[in-house]
Parts: sequence; structure tokens; C-alpha cells
Amino acid sequence: MENTTEPLLQVKDLKVSFDIRAGEVQAVRGVDFVLNKGETLAIVGESGSGKSVTTKAIMRLLPGRVGRIKSGQVLFNNQDLAKLKEKDMQNIRGSEISLISQDPMTSLNPTMTIGRQVAEPLIKHMNMSKSDAKKRAIEILKDVGIKKAEERYGMYPHQFSGGQRQRIVIATALACEPKILIADEPTTALDVTMQAQILDLMNELKEKFGTAIIFITHDLGVVANVADKVAVMYGGQIVESGQVDEIFYNPKHPYTWGLLSSMPSLDTTKDISLQAIPGTPPDLINPPKGDAFAPRSEYALEIDFEEPPPWFQVSDTHFVRSWLLHPDAPHVEPPEMVKMKHRDLPGQFDTPKQVKGVLA
Repeated sequence: MENTTEPLLQVKDLKVSFDIRAGEVQAVRGVDFVLNKGETLAIVGESGSGKSVTTKAIMRLLPGRVGRIKSGQVLFNNQDLAKLKEKDMQNIRGSEISLISQDPMTSLNPTMTIGRQVAEPLIKHMNMSKSDAKKRAIEILKDVGIKKAEERYGMYPHQFSGGQRQRIVIATALACEPKILIADEPTTALDVTMQAQILDLMNELKEKFGTAIIFITHDLGVVANVADKVAVMYGGQIVESGQVDEIFYNPKHPYTWGLLSSMPSLDTTKDISLQAIPGTPPDLINPPKGDAFAPRSEYALEIDFEEPPPWFQVSDTHFVRSWLLHPDAPHVEPPEMVKMKHRDLPGQFDTPKQVKGVLA
């Protein structure tokens, strides 16, 4: 069913650059996406694809002397965050939009008790008294699964395990019940068991608080458990976007095929080795004039080296930037590993057509 509610966040043609001695690094090159209330959008891609830079731009946390939003809009609460004054952004960070980073030890202050760190945003943004903030902080710590929260309120980060510290970071981020939670590789530093627990916890908290989540990861396997929508990034651009089932079971971009082929399969009846994506990401000081993925793709066409592909629409919610979807392009079968993950969804997908405009 089509979502008719007003989007919570709209990113329109966002471009972010870093000015270094070697030149201008065009880290984000025209990103568009929409986030609705209570929805989880996963942004997926290799290191250097631009996914974390995109979210840092949304939060206005780019390094001041080097990083800058070159152009584009970040629309939230009827205002453009890209043009907001720093003082106004400080009122939004932590209260309306919160960030969970991948390393809890760099997110938590080792000299402050965990209780004080959870209570601090409540005092700052919600004007709570210290006693009320403490009561609320204890409730939140319980919500994220910290046992004996009253007793452990006065303990320090080093007295907790890695998984518990990540729960405390999540508690701090959720303290003011933000409308948007940005989770930047939140399970990377955790073992597999703890990863699963943290992902389950985030799903539970999303249901409880109605928070929308932007989930940054390089691991498509994680995405299946948390996302409603997926945006695949490469070379500073989104190259494929759709519902999670569309990306997993009807992927169209060769880069998405590469990411899926590098994922282990649960099908043990076939002996198919994992496939690494050859080559390295593009030089974004001198971005390629065509499809940025073309030099690494065995499916590249001549036009891929000359012109950037436009958006092609596969379904109402599925969009792809690839010349392979042009009516005149040769038919190409996806790799065997991708076929193994495919399931039959008859009638769901239409013939791709070229489209313009912002992705919905």
C-alpha cells in the first residue's frame, strides 16, 4: 500500500565534498532518499562508498575545515538542516535526531558514570530535574536490557561488556525519544550472538517508540533482519533502491549482485564459493564520467564508460541506475550465487522504465 503520509526526512540531491591538498574529494554525489515515520532504511555499501558521510552531513557533523555540504537539501520538520545555524542544530542533535556509532568505547565518556551519560540529554533537551532524569534514565536502561539498572547506574563504562556498552549507547541515543535514529555500523565490533541481540533490541525499540531508523552497514546479511527499505551506495551515489525483498530477491544492479554474491548462503546442498568484487572503489577526486562501477564490472557496456546511467524504474518502489535495464541493452543473467537467493515473486515486478526525480 502506498504511503500517503508526509515524509519525516527528505534528502534531495545531496552533494558533500572534502577539500584536501590533493584536491576536492566528491564523497557524496547527488543522493536522494525519503524516510517515513517508524521506517528503517538501510544504506549499504563498501567502505568509502559515501554512506557514513551522508549521515554525518544530515547530522551536520562533517569536519569543519575540510568537509562541506556543497549543495542539496536535507528537509526535516519543515526546515533545511543543510542551511541551519549550528546553534539550532545543537537543539536537534540528541533530541530529534540521534546517532549510534559502531564503537561504544569512543561514544561513552570513560570518566563519567553510565547513568549520568544517559540522564544528561534529558536534563539538557527536556529540562528535567536531576532526580526526574535519573528515574527516567533507569527506566531506559531497563528498556535496553541492562539488568539491575538501579545498582549499575553509578558504574563506569569499563565495568560493562562490549554488548552492554552498546546497549548503553542506544539508551543514551533514545533518551529523548528522537524521531530519527542513525545507527552507523552499530554491530561491527560485536560477536555474532551479541549482534543478533542488538538487532532484535533495535527492532523492539522501533516498535515501542515509533522511531525511524537509518541503518548504515556494509553487511547485507544484517539488512534482512532490520530494514524495510534498502539503498545501495557506490562511488558516492545510490545505485539501487527498493523494498528489502526487492533488493534481495530481484536485484538489478551488478554492484548489488556483487554484494549478494559475497554473502554466505544457508543452502548447503550446493557447493558454490563466495565471490569477491574485483578491483577497488573509484577515485572521487577525479570521478569517472560514466558508471562509477563499470571498471569493476564484468557486465559493463561501452556506454557505461561514457555516460552515467539514468534511473530506471522496476516497480513502484524499486529504482536502479544501470544501463543494463535500457530496452536496447543485451539480456544478462545474474551470477549463480544471486540466483540461489532468488525466490519466485510472480507478477510483482514490471518492465523497467526510465524515470526522473527524487526516489520515493
